[in-house]
Amino acid sequence: MSQAVARPSFREALKFWLKLGFISFGGPAGQIAIMHEELVERKGWIGEKRFLHALNFCMLLPGPEATQLAVYCGWLLHRTWGGIVAGVLFVLPAALLLWALSWVYVSFGHTGWLAGAFYGLKPAVTAVVAAAVLRIGKRALKTPGHWALAAGAFVAIFFLRVPFPAVVVGALAIGFVSARAGLKGFGGAGADGELMEAVPDHARASVGRAVKVLGVSLVLWWTPVMVAGLWQGWDGTLAKEGVFFSQTAMVTFGGAYAVLPYVGQQAVEVQGWLTAAQMLDGLGLAETTPGPLIMVVQFVGFLGGWNQPGEMSPLMAATLGAAITTWTTFVPCFLWIFLGAPYLERVRGNAALSGALAAVTAAVVGVVLNLAVWFGWQVFHPREGVIDWFAVGLAAVAFAALQRWKGGMIAVLAACGVCGWGWKLLGT
Repeated sequence: MSQAVARPSFREALKFWLKLGFISFGGPAGQIAIMHEELVERKGWIGEKRFLHALNFCMLLPGPEATQLAVYCGWLLHRTWGGIVAGVLFVLPAALLLWALSWVYVSFGHTGWLAGAFYGLKPAVTAVVAAAVLRIGKRALKTPGHWALAAGAFVAIFFLRVPFPAVVVGALAIGFVSARAGLKGFGGAGADGELMEAVPDHARASVGRAVKVLGVSLVLWWTPVMVAGLWQGWDGTLAKEGVFFSQTAMVTFGGAYAVLPYVGQQAVEVQGWLTAAQMLDGLGLAETTPGPLIMVVQFVGFLGGWNQPGEMSPLMAATLGAAITTWTTFVPCFLWIFLGAPYLERVRGNAALSGALAAVTAAVVGVVLNLAVWFGWQVFHPREGVIDWFAVGLAAVAFAALQRWKGGMIAVLAACGVCGWGWKLLGT
């Protein structure tokens, strides 16, 4: 028996993905929360179990999981073009805005006004993430075993600093072994008899389709890098950026914060594309704009081109550096989803694999809680010995508006943005 869901038109989905690109603040936790709220709760375009199933898969992949989740959901709704539109629009607004801010940064040396403009959004995003932890946890943690996995994941990451991939792989192994042993405490969607959506026709896996996806994706991924290498030489900045960020895209497990120390070290100390201070400024820009936090690599690419332009003008070199960096960072996201998602859909009814992924879902609740606590701590405790009570109060009001009064997310974000801007305008 299938779970009934609403099927939007391509035009309706297009409008949503465009809106999402402009409101996806708060890093992966905030972005996942927004997608869950809109796609599952409000619109009902994707069922709860399928959304969590997709999220589990994206957590296992290298690269930005929120971007991959958007591609997966878009692909489920409207085939390949749906996934392309969802992924592109998830990234494009942030890419264009960050390019403009990068130009302002190198031209005028400061972007302090931006911090004031987005100050009020951070408490609102904290509230959104907190609400998402409650919502997802309520649905995902149905057994004592799942509660234990969620708690263990949070403790492992937050207190013990266990690497994110180790936490996810451990949960996967526990869930798989437990399901094979018939322990009901770790049962998955396919094992507990609950309703699941039918697999759409375009989600059928085949070897021919996989070969086609792999070939097309690799050509698209590497063509700009090859062109840059043949044009400027492999010692040129563009080619080096293309190769470096292609390599990074294949090993960036655990989200942006897991890979940024490595990127910063290589970009600053080895390649000399920018300084350590500039790297921190770029992280600040990426944190206060919509889109994936890993977009900070575009700032790195922009500064690399600007500081090492070769025979081009600094702005042209910087623009091309930003473009090739963003391209090689995000094109692999489409490859992983288009290649692997059909096979994931095919095994949704397998008890052992469903149990394994259900365990990952439970661990993900702990991971998202960790992100929520970390993000909230940065917002409420901006520097040593200081508590931002305005941010605390604004987050509490936003949380009440979302949970108690069922306020619309866009309205809450907009209201908090205005409040934060006004607060900064008063000079407080």
